[in-house]
Amino acid sequence: MIPVGYMAKRVSLRSEWLNVDRIKDIYSVSHCISNSFTDDFTFWKHNGYWFYDSPEIIRQLAQENNIDLTGTAIFYYEAYESEFDNDTGEWKSFRPDTAFTTAVLPPLNKTLEGHDVVTFGGFSVECSPLSCNSVATEVETNSHCLLDSFEQAKQLIEDGAFSNTEPGRQRILAVYSTDWS
Repeated sequence: MIPVGYMAKRVSLRSEWLNVDRIKDIYSVSHCISNSFTDDFTFWKHNGYWFYDSPEIIRQLAQENNIDLTGTAIFYYEAYESEFDNDTGEWKSFRPDTAFTTAVLPPLNKTLEGHDVVTFGGFSVECSPLSCNSVATEVETNSHCLLDSFEQAKQLIEDGAFSNTEPGRQRILAVYSTDWS
């Protein structure tokens, strides 16, 4: 797995339209349901994976731009080194956007919460079909609307569980909760 960075998010509780009792909240990587602390990447402090290299960068960005981090959780992400191309049905390697420096500092402490399947049209995250497209109503997820294992995520992609959701390449990201230190 490749370290891709951090994001501060406002975790949302399960919506009524995602009628799955086992899901209590949404830890998805995308910003569709559980919003990131800002939806503005014009600050140009993100790395080549369109995440942040450390929690300190997020704190500094928030302070400089009067963004309130109260109530946010910090997540750390690692990605499988290949992405799935639905058009060809093949796994292909990917790289960060070289216009940005990428120097992710892995956390000292992290807790694996699960794995998300995320669509990418360009470089940045688009959607998490488990939550955004209600795939979690058809496949087994944990209470955070994530898959329990990398193997499960890879098999579901290869079996086509996400093929009729959002367009774009699909990546598997491990979602870790961590602290701000």
